[in-house]
Amino acid sequence: MTSALHHPASLHAEPMELLRSMLEEEFAVQTARLTELTVYARTPGRGGYDAHTLDLLAAAARQRIADTARALRRMSEGTYGVCGDCDRPIPLGRLHSMPYAGHCALCEQAH
Repeated sequence: MTSALHHPASLHAEPMELLRSMLEEEFAVQTARLTELTVYARTPGRGGYDAHTLDLLAAAARQRIADTARALRRMSEGTYGVCGDCDRPIPLGRLHSMPYAGHCALCEQAH
């Protein structure tokens, strides 16, 4: 892999559009999931979940929505694909597996 594939300024349009599509899809899926969990929380049977599990699942969905929204914002600002800590490019493979990643793997481990 060359550094040209890592840096957002040099990411080709095709990978960037794929990543944008992945983020938009993730945002829609998690928003629908949160809506579903909210409905379950308000129904007598809670959709078969106990209250604690519903709270945990809803918190996870809210976190993923926030992470995805931040990634989309970074895309629009032109900072997508750059580590928020060390300012190095985030490898394209990491972005494919975690398109909402805001840090390289080394900096993520440090958190």
